[in-house]
Amino acid sequence: MRIKRAFFRTKSRLKLSPMQIIAIMFALIILIGSLLLTLPAASRSGESCGFLDALFTATSATCVTGLVRFDTWTQWSGFGQMIILGLIELGGLGFMTVASFFVFMLRRRVGLKQRMLMAQALNVSDMESIVRLQKWVLIGSICIQLTGAMILFLRFLPEFGLQRSIFWGVFHAVSAFCNAGFDIFGSVAPGTSVAVFNTDPVVCITLMALVVVGGLGFFVWEEVVRLHSWKKFSVYTKLVLLMTAALILGGALSFCVLEWNNPATLGPMTPAQKILNGFFQSVTVRTAGFASFDQAGLTEAGKAITMCLMLVGGSSGSTAGGVKTVTMVVLLLFLWSRMRGKTMVCVFKRTIPDNQVMDAMTIVSVLMGLALFGGIFISATSPVSFTDGLYEAVSALATVGLTAGVTPVLSVPAQILIMIYMYFGRVGVLTISLGFLMGNKAKERYQYAHTNLLIG
Repeated sequence: MRIKRAFFRTKSRLKLSPMQIIAIMFALIILIGSLLLTLPAASRSGESCGFLDALFTATSATCVTGLVRFDTWTQWSGFGQMIILGLIELGGLGFMTVASFFVFMLRRRVGLKQRMLMAQALNVSDMESIVRLQKWVLIGSICIQLTGAMILFLRFLPEFGLQRSIFWGVFHAVSAFCNAGFDIFGSVAPGTSVAVFNTDPVVCITLMALVVVGGLGFFVWEEVVRLHSWKKFSVYTKLVLLMTAALILGGALSFCVLEWNNPATLGPMTPAQKILNGFFQSVTVRTAGFASFDQAGLTEAGKAITMCLMLVGGSSGSTAGGVKTVTMVVLLLFLWSRMRGKTMVCVFKRTIPDNQVMDAMTIVSVLMGLALFGGIFISATSPVSFTDGLYEAVSALATVGLTAGVTPVLSVPAQILIMIYMYFGRVGVLTISLGFLMGNKAKERYQYAHTNLLIG
């Protein structure tokens, strides 16, 4: 009896933080998705693909990455593709967003714990307006995805028939909005992703628009729709919009300059098609993962620009990965201030707190360190070059999903590392580290004397 009482007392003390709950729920979703994908009915051949390949695909879909070991259309049946689509939606919007839909439909009261989970899932700190923001996320997400699906459906209908056009429209609208990069164009040309439509402005522009909107962040949507004025926007929203525009334009210009005459990428296209694909590459490499041409054909400089854009990613509280746009802005502003001999970081007549500057430096440093380690590990354990291994590692960490063609030849240890990186990149560096490593952070009871070092 005493043992039983002690067990229940211990169990009652086991309280999980919102960050821990989110990390665990993502892991459970991946596990359930993996088990479903191992079913023979999920494979087009009628034979199970094996647990490791199913786990890799489920992790990639839930973490909205897009790295795959097989062509999605060729390997997976309609049932398997529906599972992948569900995992993408759950991973992109977050399971709390999906769960809140049923809460709102049943008109249930949203308690404090649910508000905390919503805030953590959306990566915002405002608890008072979180319910309104969650409703904006639900309504906006459904409307945007339906609009994108309708445009794609109308484009595909004359050529591919009613049933396939409906499914293609829905699948690719969800995949683009959630920045997942999965495609099912394999029935036309297996393994080519969006390359079969790289000269089609309707398909390319629709996918780009969905990717950009999905990567802006839910908080930015709500503020843009509600305020309608640049002067009224918060500093955060202004930085997101400016940085997003700068990355898209700068990336497109870089790719057009570097790849204009490259016969393996933009070379064979007309000038208008080169500009379209330059913009598409600039948009998709930051987190979506659709490929309008073979990424292995990029020049070394093109691959370097791609990896830089992948590391930056989208914005906080969005379906995108990476270190996030404003994080990179804060780091650049800090470096600019230090180079001018200033101690404060300011923007739009506002001062950024030192702790947020340190958070930005921590996130960038951790992801860059992990990317470097991943490149070395992959190239050491698989028959790929360091550049391609680094490309794969950055793509997984930033949940982009682009590959230089080496994913199918990765060794088992490299596959495991990529899965860990995809999970780590989606759930978030700080969510994992703070949730599991700093849940019971001890207070510093003493402090050592200061010392001066020579820096630089």
